[in-house]
Amino acid sequence: MLRTVGAAAGEGAVVADLFSGSARVAHALKAAGWRVVANDHLAFAHALALGTVQADAERWSVQARTILAKLSHLPPSPGWFTATYAEGARYLHPANAARLEAVRDAIERLDPEPELRAVLLTALLQAADRVDSTAGHQMAFMREWAPRALKPLELRLPELLPRPAAGPCLALAQDAVELAASIECDVAYLDPPYDQHAYLSNYHLWETLVRWDRPETYGRAAKRVECRTRRSAFNNRREIGPALARLVGALRARTLVVSFGAEGFLQRAELERVLAARGFLRVLEIPHRRYAGTRLGIHNGRGERVGTPGADTTTERLYVVSDRRLDLPADQPWADAVPREEPCHGRDPH
Repeated sequence: MLRTVGAAAGEGAVVADLFSGSARVAHALKAAGWRVVANDHLAFAHALALGTVQADAERWSVQARTILAKLSHLPPSPGWFTATYAEGARYLHPANAARLEAVRDAIERLDPEPELRAVLLTALLQAADRVDSTAGHQMAFMREWAPRALKPLELRLPELLPRPAAGPCLALAQDAVELAASIECDVAYLDPPYDQHAYLSNYHLWETLVRWDRPETYGRAAKRVECRTRRSAFNNRREIGPALARLVGALRARTLVVSFGAEGFLQRAELERVLAARGFLRVLEIPHRRYAGTRLGIHNGRGERVGTPGADTTTERLYVVSDRRLDLPADQPWADAVPREEPCHGRDPH
């Protein structure tokens, strides 16, 4: 993906990641030297982007490392979080949950400025992720403790990066469709939800850890009750097409790079129709191994086999559309989706 963005983004370019999620892509874009705008409306995702993309190493590394060293020595403090997510549900071992709870309470008492708070929360999220007892997503937890869940919680300084020469990066927490018309960038990277699986439901524990709001929960998985009602248009088969069309139509960017699963609600032909109006469109198919939950989730709560796993692999499609022909990586099997002599200027991308 970085090589693809590099074909369109020159030195000093602004690259926007409008569904930044775990912030891994936005972090990699910053590491490559671009000025990045990372956006996600979920609290935990915004914290990750604020703590690893907007926050610069030269500003926060020393202070954050000092604070994390002190937090690492706090005694366990089991409370609501431990009772809910380590004793009722079993996402974390109680010993780790109690230490995590002590650290989270301490961060709240410190009340640091937003970027430093986000760095500390990112360290906490990453520490919890290294010792959780799930198959990847938080739709359920393992019947027996995962081996890593028995390891002690360890706080580490997140991988902070220096500010790019192009300028400061920015982390936003807005609805991507509403944000699209208000930002200008050279390249927009879009990795939206594409089926019924909502990011909030997949990572509800991290949302609670960041918001620290003791939400009402439901079911054996102890999900936040808002998981029942807070859904993106991109998780709805009827709404996703119009939402994507509005987003694509509003963006002021010369190039769009769109990642979309082949099994998503929108078929390739419909995506091509939406994107092709912006210019030259090419598509790359990338196979991926499915996450572990799709292979493990074939037993009921009593451990009885109730189904068969799906295919081991799935396909990601990378759609690249620009107002000019791009020199894309030649070692990849790109397909010209809409061959034409001149791009169609249905709207000015600027």
